[in-house]
Amino acid sequence: MLVSAYARSGSGLLPDAHRVFDDAPGRDLHLYSALLTAVSHSSSPALVLPLLRCMLSDDALSPDHFVLASLASAAARLRSLRLGRQLHAHFEASPFRGDDVVKSSLIDMYCKCGVPEDARKVFDSIGVKNNVVLFTWTALISGFVKAGNNAGTVELFVDMRRDGVNIDDTFVLATVIGGVADLAALVLGRQLHGFAMRLGFLSSMIVRNALVDMYSKCSDIHSAEEVFEGLASLDIISWTTILIGEAQHGRAEEVLALYDRMVLAAVKPNELDNELQEGSRRGDASNAEGIYGIKPGLQHYTCCLDLLSHSGYLSKAEELITRMPYKPDEAMWGALLSACKKHNDVQMCMRVADNLLELRPKDPSTYILLSNVYAVNCKWDSVAKVRKLMAEMEIRKEPGYSWIEAGKEVRLFHAGEVPLDLREEITGFLEELASEIRKRGYVPDTSSVMHDLDKHEKEQHLFLHSERLAVAFGILKSPPRSVIRIVKNLRVCGDCHTVMKFISEIAQRKIIVRDASRFHHFEGGNCSCSEFW
Repeated sequence: MLVSAYARSGSGLLPDAHRVFDDAPGRDLHLYSALLTAVSHSSSPALVLPLLRCMLSDDALSPDHFVLASLASAAARLRSLRLGRQLHAHFEASPFRGDDVVKSSLIDMYCKCGVPEDARKVFDSIGVKNNVVLFTWTALISGFVKAGNNAGTVELFVDMRRDGVNIDDTFVLATVIGGVADLAALVLGRQLHGFAMRLGFLSSMIVRNALVDMYSKCSDIHSAEEVFEGLASLDIISWTTILIGEAQHGRAEEVLALYDRMVLAAVKPNELDNELQEGSRRGDASNAEGIYGIKPGLQHYTCCLDLLSHSGYLSKAEELITRMPYKPDEAMWGALLSACKKHNDVQMCMRVADNLLELRPKDPSTYILLSNVYAVNCKWDSVAKVRKLMAEMEIRKEPGYSWIEAGKEVRLFHAGEVPLDLREEITGFLEELASEIRKRGYVPDTSSVMHDLDKHEKEQHLFLHSERLAVAFGILKSPPRSVIRIVKNLRVCGDCHTVMKFISEIAQRKIIVRDASRFHHFEGGNCSCSEFW
């Protein structure tokens, strides 16, 4: 058939296929299917729509399973959820509703349209999930990852193994390891490491790099180093992953030593690697272009500013932020403001705060920081302005939650909510801790509580922050001396930061908290972040 021949020859011959199609005396489903398949894979997938209208109205033909699969592929490429849902509805009402090929196309469409939950529903309707649909598993896993649903990714992988599907794609395993990394599920991550070893996948660079990233994000930086050192060959992703991991854990000496090794290995640093080294040693982003031929970006300058301000070089940090070729964003002004507040530079605090306020920031924690700075310096008009802006922009602080893995049990804690089955145990333990830390000089810092509450109510609000509930659970449920690892969705507040230091000393535990900005290693009454929370 000429249409099929032209269609298979590539999109360059699609006009010829169209001409033959238009001149055909009698068009049937085979003819439509051939042209629709070609168009759906061409650079102009939207052309399937007039073809579909022609098929339905001019020729009064109903789509078969081949046509439906082609239309679903076109909807996927167009990212048209509306068209995809219409096709799905038609498919369910058709005699072909059991066709697995069409279901696979619908799964791909839903994933590419950003609704993997709907893709999962279609997937679950497939009777036998075997190696014939491994590509469908991959599409679905990728869809969950892109949507940020890491829990769904991991759950899907477990189901995949339960159904006896063989893993012959290192990308699938690396993707799942990435999901585990974001969940900070260390126990499951270690199981996947063993699984990769049994399959012989540790020779895969993508899998080993994913393992380095996973261990780093699960706060086990030593295991990340072991995997990294075991790599037979190292690419720029390997170096960057371990460098970022070490930096996030506040291990500056290790970062510099690794960077020197990378240079000796004749690996040209990319922009991010150069930020770590140049910022650590010179604090001057402009050097990068002269040394490596790299034009520094905003992220580069942000890193250098962070390093300068952390080291107390506030004047240099302010100079950098004013002369760089980019407009400073909320993150940069916020980092500098935190540094000014820590080093008690009142005049710079006010200058930076005013610049930050002009940006009308979106992050609720930024407003809390601004309000605190203005209040400490008795700038009550500015405090009122901050609160008014928050009300006008309907800024609401995102509810805080933390999760912890203790043995085989994973618990999620929301701020202000103590699970009924643990209420008496956790609150009793926290009350004992509160009594002990007060004896050691603790005074609650309620400045981060924005509610109009009295002093006692504000202290009670802090008492039930999610990371405190999680650490109490961890101490109660894990073996003595074991490391407690917590992940929080927001930045740790100043008061909780202080309390965690006290708890690490009293309980003689190492407590690692991964919050929205960095890792905090609390041990013996100190924290690795040097008070930059």
